[in-house]
Amino acid sequence: MTEHDVQAVEQLKNARANIRAELSKVIVGQNDVVDQTLISVFTRSHSLLIGVPGLAKTLLVSSLAQTLKLDFKRIQFTPDLMPSDITGTEVIYQDPATNQREFKFLKGPIFSNIVLADEINRTPPKTQAAMLEAMQERKVSIGGNDYDLPEPFFVLATQNPIEQEGTYPLPEAQLDRFMFMIKVDYPSADEELDILRMATGDEQGRPEPVLDGQQILDLQKIVRKMPVSDHVAEYANQLTRVTRVAKDEALPMCKKWLSWGAGPRAGINLIMAAKAHAMLEGQVHVGTENVMAMAGPVLRHRIIPNFSATSEGLTSDDIIERIVEEVPQKEKLTS
Repeated sequence: MTEHDVQAVEQLKNARANIRAELSKVIVGQNDVVDQTLISVFTRSHSLLIGVPGLAKTLLVSSLAQTLKLDFKRIQFTPDLMPSDITGTEVIYQDPATNQREFKFLKGPIFSNIVLADEINRTPPKTQAAMLEAMQERKVSIGGNDYDLPEPFFVLATQNPIEQEGTYPLPEAQLDRFMFMIKVDYPSADEELDILRMATGDEQGRPEPVLDGQQILDLQKIVRKMPVSDHVAEYANQLTRVTRVAKDEALPMCKKWLSWGAGPRAGINLIMAAKAHAMLEGQVHVGTENVMAMAGPVLRHRIIPNFSATSEGLTSDDIIERIVEEVPQKEKLTS
């Protein structure tokens, strides 16, 4: 990395500290959630936030948009939501001067820098597919015309794990479009006490901007330039391949407890996430410890526990923890 890139690493580390400080005006704790969300931003990716109602998922996303000085739109997913409600639609427009009629495209809320897809599993597969297609292609096709989405662009979707009635769970192939599945957990006792005081006080803080859109685009380029040693890439590759139950290299525990393993996109996301994680920590190199730190959010929605695992009370996180313990870390070769 050049001296300029090293300075960019320091800039990113400082930006994280400043963003945390600004978010603390409205959000208590949740540092891991904030870090993982920032990693998805700096790797040009999308994330799915999982947590019970009332954990400030929506507030966190909207507040983050303020610290990043980006356009923000929230889409509330409901069973009657149509694809055009997300992407936009063509309407007939009459020119007042010539009285000529023509189709005019009205952009939907997807045309924003940060899009919060709230309760994405409450809308039918047809609408889910339109959303996920826009996420993958970063454009919308209407009436034979392509409309590019703004840059930077990323989607943060939420899903409540306890409400099953009236939901349409995302298929595994669509879940794979998200870099992370981020778990938003209950606060600690002290944190919850601070939340009670903050939420019932007479003054509400407001986060101030820390980074703008161009700075984020520049940092995304720096993340991609971060070098990764062969032994780190091999370790990320191995973590992914041992989950594939139909292959000989799968771990015995994976063959016993999984019905489906992770695909190639998991390995790509492991390395990209490890790069951004290292930069947030102020490192100028990526180590296997960075890959290990990202294994949970990258893999938890890409491996599917089978009946044997659930009958033993094992979750995907439990299995990932055991996989990380089982797979040996590759050591860097020295000359």
